Amino acid sequence: MCKKTTSSFQSAKREEINSETVSLLNILYHKVDLERTFGVSHFPVSSSDVQKPVINKNVLTKQQTNQTTPSNKNESIEEAEYTQVDKVSVLKSLEEEAKQCTQCGLSESRTNVVFGTGSTKAGLMFVGEAPGYYEDIKGEPFVGKAGQLLTKIIEAIDLKRDDVYIANVLKCRPPENRNPSPNEIISCKPYLFQQIDLIHPKIICALGTFAAQALLNSTLSIGALRGKFHEFRGTKLVATYHPAYLLRNPGEKRKTWEDMKKIRDFLKSGSNSS
Repeated sequence: MCKKTTSSFQSAKREEINSETVSLLNILYHKVDLERTFGVSHFPVSSSDVQKPVINKNVLTKQQTNQTTPSNKNESIEEAEYTQVDKVSVLKSLEEEAKQCTQCGLSESRTNVVFGTGSTKAGLMFVGEAPGYYEDIKGEPFVGKAGQLLTKIIEAIDLKRDDVYIANVLKCRPPENRNPSPNEIISCKPYLFQQIDLIHPKIICALGTFAAQALLNSTLSIGALRGKFHEFRGTKLVATYHPAYLLRNPGEKRKTWEDMKKIRDFLKSGSNSS
């Protein structure tokens, strides 16, 4: 992929998030802050307060002529068959651009950009909220205690970390692990969407309240979102508790195991009955 095409590719992605998104992001931001502060699982929000973002459909430049047209609005914006070399090359280009990103204030406090890691052939992709202290130091997602637990969760469904792809909504650590701000999400979300479209996993696992709400444009609690299949950009999505939450609340591991069994069975069968 030439530099000119890559530049156009990036510009189109930045235009994907428009001003209508800010309304929803502000709602999520303040809601999650209240949840964390007071331990409340859900604060009702009127549907009239939430505006759905308008998605620019000219997101990815197809590399082959046998293009597939999405049959409904829930399907992926682009479903081009990229070769593995293409995927590695484009992801590397995106990562290099992210490392130079100064679109928000996190660029001033980060140690490293934490872009993503794993297999470009992954059938399962995990999406968390944002890097923590150890991730910021090492430049890789989920390498602290929560990451160690995530590795055990992956192995419990007969996979290895090298078999999956792992990323976060934000690519830089918010100071003191505070909530991501709406502007930070707007800056980073295009990178995540490109990762998802390039990896094109069979299923996505959103880890924790913030990742699930940000991806699904929802204000529901993680308790309400988990336990079922959702449609997201032409693939399935299952939300479950964040490993860091499970470390603080080990009694919820059983529910996470139920979610992971759904994912395991889906990957083995290629479908679900939910």
